[in-house]
Amino acid sequence: MTTIHENTLSDLFENLVTDFIQDNLERIMKAEITSFLEGKDSSESNSRNGYYKRSLHTKYGHIEDLQVPRDRSGEFQTQVFQPYQRRDGWLEEAVIQMYKSEMGTRDVARFIESMFGSHYSPTTVSNITSTVLEDIHQWQFRALKKRYSVIYLDGLYVKLKRSTVSGEAIYFAMGIDEDGHRQILGFYVGGQESANGWRDVLKDLYKRGAQEVLLGVFDGLPGLDDAFREVYPKADVQHCIVHKVRSTFPKIRVQDKADFIDDLKTIYNALDRELAMAAFDTVKAKWGKKYPKEIQSWEDQLPTLLTFHKYPRLIKEAIYTSNPIERMNKEFRKRLRPMNSLTNIDAAEKVIYLDAIDYNERFENRVIRGFGDPTVKKELLELFEERYPAPVVEEE
Repeated sequence: MTTIHENTLSDLFENLVTDFIQDNLERIMKAEITSFLEGKDSSESNSRNGYYKRSLHTKYGHIEDLQVPRDRSGEFQTQVFQPYQRRDGWLEEAVIQMYKSEMGTRDVARFIESMFGSHYSPTTVSNITSTVLEDIHQWQFRALKKRYSVIYLDGLYVKLKRSTVSGEAIYFAMGIDEDGHRQILGFYVGGQESANGWRDVLKDLYKRGAQEVLLGVFDGLPGLDDAFREVYPKADVQHCIVHKVRSTFPKIRVQDKADFIDDLKTIYNALDRELAMAAFDTVKAKWGKKYPKEIQSWEDQLPTLLTFHKYPRLIKEAIYTSNPIERMNKEFRKRLRPMNSLTNIDAAEKVIYLDAIDYNERFENRVIRGFGDPTVKKELLELFEERYPAPVVEEE
């Protein structure tokens, strides 16, 4: 049972923390106005003009009489808070984080009211999370690095409510830069996945600065190869091995599945391209008559299925499939599934953006395995310089 003494100590501690925060905020503002006045031209007539009091709600407690310095000209504005701000933004940040954690606007509003006694209507919660849309716009138009060793492309479908509920594509682009860091470069919501849709995505990446790319990794969507090569004619294409195996698997009879798949492994697990081609010839001789269409499909696509052999073996695991971006999409799909259907594109973008930021923060300082090796970095640099030589500057 809590005693009066314990309550008193708790209140005392809370007051001490609030006083400490107030003292430090006031000290910061005193330093701000000193710097502000010292930076003024000596011919300008301005000086301190006492203080005014105002309240500020912080996550450490409520400050009733914060002393804010002012100048005679009324030009000084502290950077501690905005002119009409009455709380330091922590509750709004909490609202955004709860929305991100799969709570609906009504759930968030009820939670805020029960925990903090601060009534936020579902509309208010929605308005707070809408501030994210401004960040999304800036993020989607941010400049990208010039060089990416790899760009992965993959899409997923979400249910959006328009006049009716229907599935629409989210196009995702992910890149590994020269330093081996993997990041989501952009996402684009709406419509049905198509080569034309991807062409627009790729043009946007190029316009934002990603102009020198070595390799594009994606599945065999018809027309996507051409769209990619249109924007990045000097880059290679790697079709995802896993997608190819998956598309082949259902067409093989049950009694042959295990042997057939094991034989396919000898192709993409070969040590080099020459051995891979020899392995394919063996597979073709064994299965060509029984599964002519499937074998012909593999033969037609071998040039782009075996592209990874042109690159350092240490990065094979990162580039011969689109697994990295598919794993990311699996995280996003899990996040979106409880929502059943999203009210509109804005709602979808809010959720995807917040998760994309989290993803990029998790991976921004990680070097993808193999890409940090000095020999690999040297080989990739040589490929960049060979395909994208620096322009020759003529001497005058």
